[in-house]
Amino acid sequence: MARDLRLRAATPEDLEWIHELRHRVYAQELGQHAPDPAGRLRDGLDGENVYLVAARGPVRIGFVSLTPPWLGRYALDKYLTRDELPLLTEGDVFEVRILTVEPRWRSTAVAPLLMYAALRWIAARGGRRVVAMGRTELLDLYQAVGLRPVGHTVRSGALTFEVLTGGVSELTKVAMDRYRTTVERLRDMVDWQLDVPFAPRPDGCEHGGASFTAIGTDFRTLDRRRRIVAADVLDAWFPPASGVRAALTEDPAWAARTSPPAGAEGLLAEIAASRALPVETLAVGAGSSDLIFRAFGQWLTPRSRVLLMDPGYGEYAHVTERVIGCRVDRFRLRREDGWRIDPGRLSATVESGRYDLVVVVNPNNPTGRHAPAAELREVIAAAPARTRWWIDEAYLGYVGVAESLAALAATDPRVVVCSSLSKMYALSGLRAAYLVAEPATAARLRRWTPPWPVSLPAQLAAVAALRDPAYYRDCWLRTHALRRQLATALAALDEAVVVEEGVANFLTVTLPSGGPSAARLVSECRRHDVYLRDLSPLSPEYQGRTVRVAVKDAAENTRIVAACRAALEVLRPAAAPRVPLPAGVHSAGSAR
Repeated sequence: MARDLRLRAATPEDLEWIHELRHRVYAQELGQHAPDPAGRLRDGLDGENVYLVAARGPVRIGFVSLTPPWLGRYALDKYLTRDELPLLTEGDVFEVRILTVEPRWRSTAVAPLLMYAALRWIAARGGRRVVAMGRTELLDLYQAVGLRPVGHTVRSGALTFEVLTGGVSELTKVAMDRYRTTVERLRDMVDWQLDVPFAPRPDGCEHGGASFTAIGTDFRTLDRRRRIVAADVLDAWFPPASGVRAALTEDPAWAARTSPPAGAEGLLAEIAASRALPVETLAVGAGSSDLIFRAFGQWLTPRSRVLLMDPGYGEYAHVTERVIGCRVDRFRLRREDGWRIDPGRLSATVESGRYDLVVVVNPNNPTGRHAPAAELREVIAAAPARTRWWIDEAYLGYVGVAESLAALAATDPRVVVCSSLSKMYALSGLRAAYLVAEPATAARLRRWTPPWPVSLPAQLAAVAALRDPAYYRDCWLRTHALRRQLATALAALDEAVVVEEGVANFLTVTLPSGGPSAARLVSECRRHDVYLRDLSPLSPEYQGRTVRVAVKDAAENTRIVAACRAALEVLRPAAAPRVPLPAGVHSAGSAR
């Protein structure tokens, strides 16, 4: 096959062919449905589910149907109740349906291509599990790609189906390991027109930072940084304090060649003094990711059970699920609730004592919402003694240190607080962070810390930053003003666009249902050297329609708005539908 084999999302013009092919195959050929005089086969999900189409030139040759969880219903609901198939209630399950190929193309790579495309599309929308009905006589084929029967058989017309399921991560691993040669061959032959990369990230973790790729990761074209707006990562828009810059420039040759204090003793002392904490409750690392990997690697095993907020910072799912292999549950935050953590619902979730670790990012990234410290204290106090709590306070400065749970962590062996110095203190490039735990826990983590965990330039900078709280308080206050201005400008672009602020140095923009995807908006903005973060892979709650925008200075915020305006003009359908707004969500000029 040549490159004229295209894989794309279906258009309205494709639907008549889809209905006609379904009738030929499932009514006339296989006898699953009674023939229709009109020669068309439709069902109640048409118009709401998603079709992916394979075509060769102008000729359509196959399709697959996907039902996302936000529709609230599946084709399987016609055959089994939710009590019989409870996995359909989990909120991150996508149904793959009626993969169908024109007869003359069934011996080609079209069917594997459609299966792989469905998997990639689901992963790009935050899906974590797939469910499907597979014809019983083809069960070996489905099992070979990683799907497993759940123990239910469904009869439909003349056909018998097995209900099958599989985790998206596991199915992707099978595709990239067992069928790598086939996947690479498909890449070479297809014109891939979906709004998702053909291949997953090698490390399996979704990060921002594509903006640095545009600058040049080989560091040969760093001058490009002057034209790139890196709003896809949450680096500070402001420079570090003058004392930080002085510490780094006084003798950079000495700072580069000199080994730092092996245990970062001076940095630990400065953190203890500035946060009014005993130094023996502290451990430091080269950014919060260093501390996450080190601590979780000590505490957790594949037998551990972990509860994560959803949506939430993707590093936690990566470490717990893909690196350690823990059993991970999600505590679902909902847009209609303003993404708020309901303390009563959280307490009820953890009261069983089945969780070894609960992770709370507060303020949350990417929702930007803050849970009051008093509410979290009550939930933790009522939680089982065996459950450890990891509280990530990377963005707490935007709320105030009075809301920190560090003092609780210093005395309660169940609680650890992690605090990055990178984002709040404009030190992302230097990598510095600390955690707070009761002395025995902190000591164990220090024992598992290699010497020189934080570079000398980073230690010098972090100490100087902590000694200038007034400068940073002013920067954080100015960030709130810049965020509100940016939110107002973005909301004014289109009455169907929903802007949500939160409390930190970022906001989210959600596009209307039926309009362009978040991935399309991100791609179009890059034409203007403006980089935004597509949140779709983090959670199905975003329905593939939400981007996160970091707050920058006034000039760069103006460029962000201009890029979004230009992108929407290109992407906007002729008549985008107006989406009703849930309580607490604002649009067009009313963002907060």
